[in-house]
Amino acid sequence: MSMRIKKMFLLQLVLAAIEVLLVSSQTVDITREGCQDKCGNVSIPYPFGTRGGCYHDEDFLITCNSTSYNPPKPFLRKGNIEVTNISIDGKLNIMQYIARDCYDSSGFRIKKNSASTRLSKFIISNTDNKFIAVGCDTYAGIQGFQGKIMKYTGGCISTCDSIDYVANDSCSVIGCCQTSIAKGVSHFDVFLHSYQNHTDVWSFNPCSFAFIVEESKFNFSRAMLMDLKDVTVLPAVLDWSIGNENCKQVEGKMIAGSACQGNSTCVDVENGSGYRCKCKDGYQGNPYLSNGCQDIDECEDPKLSNCAQKCVNTEGNHYCSCRKGYHGNGIAGEEGCIANRTLVVQITVGIAVGLISLLTCCSWLYLGYRRWKLMKLKERFFRQNGGLMLQQQLSERQGGATNQTAKIFTAEELEKATNNYHETRIVGKGGYGTVYKGILSDGRVVAIKKSKLVDQSQIEQFINEVLVLSQINHRNVVKLLGCCFETEVPRLVYEFVTNGTLFDYIHNKSKASNFAWETRLRIAAEAAGVLSYLHSAASVPIIHRDVKSTNILLDETLTAKVSDFGASRLVPLDQTELSTMVQGTLGYLDPEYFQTSQLTDKSDVYSFGVVLVELLTGKKALSFDRQEEDRNLAMYFLSALKENRLVQVVDECVLNGANDKQLKEVSNLAKRCLKVKGEERPTMMEVASELEGLRRMAMHHPWVNNDESNAQENESLLGEISLETFSHGGGGDTSSGYDTMRNHIILPVNDGR
Repeated sequence: MSMRIKKMFLLQLVLAAIEVLLVSSQTVDITREGCQDKCGNVSIPYPFGTRGGCYHDEDFLITCNSTSYNPPKPFLRKGNIEVTNISIDGKLNIMQYIARDCYDSSGFRIKKNSASTRLSKFIISNTDNKFIAVGCDTYAGIQGFQGKIMKYTGGCISTCDSIDYVANDSCSVIGCCQTSIAKGVSHFDVFLHSYQNHTDVWSFNPCSFAFIVEESKFNFSRAMLMDLKDVTVLPAVLDWSIGNENCKQVEGKMIAGSACQGNSTCVDVENGSGYRCKCKDGYQGNPYLSNGCQDIDECEDPKLSNCAQKCVNTEGNHYCSCRKGYHGNGIAGEEGCIANRTLVVQITVGIAVGLISLLTCCSWLYLGYRRWKLMKLKERFFRQNGGLMLQQQLSERQGGATNQTAKIFTAEELEKATNNYHETRIVGKGGYGTVYKGILSDGRVVAIKKSKLVDQSQIEQFINEVLVLSQINHRNVVKLLGCCFETEVPRLVYEFVTNGTLFDYIHNKSKASNFAWETRLRIAAEAAGVLSYLHSAASVPIIHRDVKSTNILLDETLTAKVSDFGASRLVPLDQTELSTMVQGTLGYLDPEYFQTSQLTDKSDVYSFGVVLVELLTGKKALSFDRQEEDRNLAMYFLSALKENRLVQVVDECVLNGANDKQLKEVSNLAKRCLKVKGEERPTMMEVASELEGLRRMAMHHPWVNNDESNAQENESLLGEISLETFSHGGGGDTSSGYDTMRNHIILPVNDGR
């Protein structure tokens, strides 16, 4: 018994395999019986054919050249137009020659060939092709004909002086130009001209090119200016049709001699004359063959039927029905097939609806709980970061304030302004946090500082600092617009300064070469004025504590804007110094502050002195490329002054732009700022006054030192500047220890904050 079952099973498998083979072997005929249906890799559907009896008329002859090519290649009629694809929908893809006009470097023409095509029947497709000219010294034209009658002349001009102006993927006059093809063109001639024989552009474009090309297969690149000289043909598209009569004229001949066969319709062509045939809806195949249009089984392709349960194919169409036990119209998306209702179905539906309702309710409760939890977290951060304290202070000051006070932003406002703090919005990173570029809802561009963790013991002082900075209305201070307390650490919102940092302009070679001495002196005077204002004119004195060239921003007019008060400290009016944790940037840090942890306004003076030396020398505050004893710029500069070799360390554009008096005055001022003992340094008010005086003197009494004798005199006068040997307890050890520090330093002290 088991043996019989096995034999029956094997027989079923064999029958199924035979059925699969029969189905797979059924193919739709594309040409007449006994005719060649392929040439190489190209199918040859009727009305095209390779010999008599296989094509509609002589215009549809395809010559299959197997002698010169392997695999064989098809050509239109007996000419040299290579065919790459034939579509039954009226498109014929060919390879079309291009015209070129080439010159040598002296402007002598070394090669020129034109491109022309003569078609007895078919038409250049005006929808699939473009007329293209490539070159930087090129005028190209096309003359199109229908029969022997000239129909139109068109063309375009493409020029450019440098390959840098030529954009990839863009054919719009610069290096490449294009124009449309007129309807009804059966043959054409392409001609080329050059204005300067490519003499001005020969190094990257020795030739002009012009051609008709299939638009979807042409993508211009600047490399074509050189590479097209090695290209002979490019793809193009022809429109083909039957005869010269339209469908109305051949309507009475459909049965007798029309090209359109059973289950097909006649379609008038839009380009040229004649008509095409198309299978009716629900059929597919070759409408030019008898029984060429075959019924489509829509039920085999889910994309062609929308039946909910059962699909029934009919000739040229299909319909939908329901399986046994269901009723309805069988079409998905409308009523569909509905099962006969039973008690089990009703119970199932009831349970499903109940579960969906329960899940929906739970989801709403969970989302509500998350919103409540988020609101509580924001409220905790707001209180923890001093938001209530700041609100109270702002409300008390709002009535009598003359300046615009700081605004308290919500976390959502800043997230939206920075695209959720996306990394592409980062404009700077520092020791105290990250700065993002933001765009507020009113269109204002701002800088949003996302700080690192804040010591909770400093919240009251932080709030006081925000209040003080919001009242500062100094033109050379980056304006604090507001803050946000709904996050773990506060966010600060400043005005956005567009032109980068002073550090970039000093140390970027391309910018430094055009960074004139007058501009450097003005920026130094502006920055000194800000620090003088903070030390002496603010209602509560402020020590910046991190003065450096990266914290001096420049706007579009190169006006200085002092920024980053994250390390700043407010000084009570009854104190002159503060005991703090040592904090600052390597190379700018006051050595006395580093030793004693006593912060004074003279610490800012020392740091500003380093910035002043940066402006003079164009060198970085700390560089490990210099010898060990010269790594610290302050020590390097003071040593140069002492050894009368200032000329060797001053930046070249400063030497060219400044006069000897200015250099002596500014160098001596920098030397005084860099005194080891703070009490020997000038105040920022004195520094600002001296710099402003020098700047005004330069404006009213300019000196010019352009010739060699003046340059020698400058060097002689600068050599007279001397460096006083400074004495300070443990000064030598201080220099050594200071020189080996790394970047930002934060050192705890017993009584520091």
